[in-house]
Amino acid sequence: MFVVRFTMYFLLLISVLLILSAAYTAWRVSQISAAHQPDGSFAEIDGVKLHYHLFPADNQDSDAPVLVFIHGASGNAYDPMIAFKDAFDGRYTTLFVDRPGLGFSERDFERHSSLEGQAGVIAGLLEYLDIKKSIVVGHSFGAAVTVVLGLTHPERIAGLAFIAPVSHPWPGGVDWHYSMAALPIVGDLFTRTLTLPLAERLAPAAILRVFAPGQAPERYAERINLPLLYRPQSFRANSTDIATLKPQVTRHAKSYHKIGQPALVVTGADDTIVWPSIHSEGLRRDLPNAELIVLEKAGHMPHHLRNDKVIEALGTLIDRVKAAPGEVQGTARKPQLREPA
Repeated sequence: MFVVRFTMYFLLLISVLLILSAAYTAWRVSQISAAHQPDGSFAEIDGVKLHYHLFPADNQDSDAPVLVFIHGASGNAYDPMIAFKDAFDGRYTTLFVDRPGLGFSERDFERHSSLEGQAGVIAGLLEYLDIKKSIVVGHSFGAAVTVVLGLTHPERIAGLAFIAPVSHPWPGGVDWHYSMAALPIVGDLFTRTLTLPLAERLAPAAILRVFAPGQAPERYAERINLPLLYRPQSFRANSTDIATLKPQVTRHAKSYHKIGQPALVVTGADDTIVWPSIHSEGLRRDLPNAELIVLEKAGHMPHHLRNDKVIEALGTLIDRVKAAPGEVQGTARKPQLREPA
């Protein structure tokens, strides 16, 4: 009798906690939506609204590529914007995109939860904006989308840059909460009750980890509108991306040798989020025309921690693309460059 009564009280307590958490989540989502408003443009691509920022060059050479930036997991377009916008402002046209389901972009979970689906949406945006020649710059998860763009839409991609990339299969899996949030039905319940209050409390530690061994830019979470990630649909979209990534890169990695465009790989020597020995070295090995640059004293966010070096490397890639338009096959591989210790 005691066991039955205890079980009933326990289930009642769990139910009350879930109801309170769901109410808190709904209240915070309304606050987040009111406090964070889109300030870019929207285009309807493949049935969803895609949010982006396009900054035209002052007098761009017709042969110069447009720089397209694709953010990583748990973020949005504001992350690469604060790293790169000012550096290229006026000199090159730049495009910063919220990937489907993140930032202010919408997602169809059936069509846009794969790398091919996201690459297709971004390619559709390039077509919508009449961008015929681009260099795509992807960070972390965004690098996986970038490499698929290079495979599936080479006619618009003249060069590729990978910053702290995820690109190859790795030992182990992902954190349990990503797998949980990606589940059908259970994931929806999980993200509508528990993930928002937990994410709000764990975010500061997560930021410290991802920027180690350096520090995040001042007011980083505020400047990238990080609370947008806490919303149930965005958290679930992000979790689905991460939970399903390994089998996808395992499949796509077999085709990387087909990518002939000039490519740049930049990694931090102290990256503990993804393993440079697997992903960055793997891209250097598998891409015919890839140059690898290893930055000392930098982790998973070298575009912030070693911003000057990354911008310099992108400038070199731009020169490579401009010097040999349409002649991406057979170019000699660039050697690995490592900073002096």
